Amino acid sequence: MRLFELLLLLSNIGLFALTILLKKGRRKIPVFVASGIATLLLVIHWTVEGNRVQLFFLYGITIIFLATSGYSFFKKTGPKKNSRFMMGSAYITIAIMLVVTAALMYAFPVFKLPEPTGEFKVGTQTFHFVDTKREETFDEAKDGKRELMVQVWYPVQAGIGKRALIVPDTQILRYMAAEYGLPGFTFQHLKYVSSHAYSGAEVSSAQTSYPLILANPGNGSSRFLHTSQAENLASHGYIVAVIDHTYNTFATEFPDGRITTSTTNDLFSPDQDYRTSRGNRDELGKVLTGDVAFALDQFELMQSGQIPSHLKGRIDLGHVGAFGHSIGGATAYDASYDPRIAVGIDLDGGLYRLRDREGLRKPFLFINSESYTEKLKMVMDNRIYTDAELNHMGSTREWEDQVTEDKRLELERMRETAEEGGQVLYIDDTEHLNFTDVQFISPIFKMLGITGKIAPERANSIINAHMLDFFDMYLKNQGGILMKEPDSRFPEVKFVTSQL
Repeated sequence: MRLFELLLLLSNIGLFALTILLKKGRRKIPVFVASGIATLLLVIHWTVEGNRVQLFFLYGITIIFLATSGYSFFKKTGPKKNSRFMMGSAYITIAIMLVVTAALMYAFPVFKLPEPTGEFKVGTQTFHFVDTKREETFDEAKDGKRELMVQVWYPVQAGIGKRALIVPDTQILRYMAAEYGLPGFTFQHLKYVSSHAYSGAEVSSAQTSYPLILANPGNGSSRFLHTSQAENLASHGYIVAVIDHTYNTFATEFPDGRITTSTTNDLFSPDQDYRTSRGNRDELGKVLTGDVAFALDQFELMQSGQIPSHLKGRIDLGHVGAFGHSIGGATAYDASYDPRIAVGIDLDGGLYRLRDREGLRKPFLFINSESYTEKLKMVMDNRIYTDAELNHMGSTREWEDQVTEDKRLELERMRETAEEGGQVLYIDDTEHLNFTDVQFISPIFKMLGITGKIAPERANSIINAHMLDFFDMYLKNQGGILMKEPDSRFPEVKFVTSQL
């Protein structure tokens, strides 16, 4: 909770207590003074922190208390008698509103992202790229070229000015809420969450150039949900570009104000057979992999100065990595067949296009959730689902048999990259969305099982430490300690490589 919204809540609780505890003849002055203080806090809160919909009841209570106490204080006639039922109903209503407000403040806090752990301050800049060689296939009109918004985080000389917000395009927040089946206003408070990056700052001159890492969000996600990972890597001397894969994000806003939303879910239907679904995923994957190759082309132009930016001459194109979450992790893997990309990391993502290529002969790191690892272990153990389990899953034996066939091939791909210096890990008590900044948005997500039992800050620090160690090892020729064996600092991390 932010300071003034917390003080505002406490002041209204105090007002409520005064109204109940003091006798009618003695409450006039104390309640009027207290309501004045609450109103002052409301004004400061609106001015300094900004209003948000979760505090709607609190705003109403403050104004009602000011109006009623002011009327009572200044009127000349004696106090008007109200029925006990009427007063009791009012007190119960206010109490409920205060409890609901406190619950909403807890459930949807204006949180702070973890501080980056590196020595560099961080800058950020967003680019709009248009691929004139590719038609846009996910737009219903199908009359445009493939466009991407790409946000870059990088090391800077010094932090100057105000830090950038993690969500610069606040219009997209209502689409994020829709993605979770929630009312459009649910995540509007995220417009107040600050990042640790400074917009448009100059690149640090501490090094002549910095390795480039291309990052990919999962299906129905967004670039801003990987801000903490990007900032941390940038603070350790990397240029990190997170690609909003248009029509695969919940929403992307372009410089001219256009907003595209997710249409790739339309590729999949519960009525499809498994092979059709797999084929559609592979076709989607080709587009996402193409986005990475195209983005890398643009950074080559940026390095030479053909695309103006602060990054001209500062990108080490000889040391390029990739990472991603969910289908974005599969994208990082598939994109790593590009000879320009040296290494990659898949965060809890099943692979696609498994039958289109031979194995990837490069170091690659897989960091999985505990729940996804359990599924892979079932395949490794040749476990067969019972009829009861299939009914509970809402699946069929034929479907799961084909999933198992693909997972066996996926495990073979993991073995091959491990032989090249990669690793396969999982983190205890994690779920799929612990690999994104979604885990910071609400503690309710943990209660609902959307994120795992692990504390979000702990999950974030573990993931960031292992990502950094892996990239340092192969892109900077340093580190690699966490890739060799389990570390006592991270007992939650389990090595799976030897079991493959």
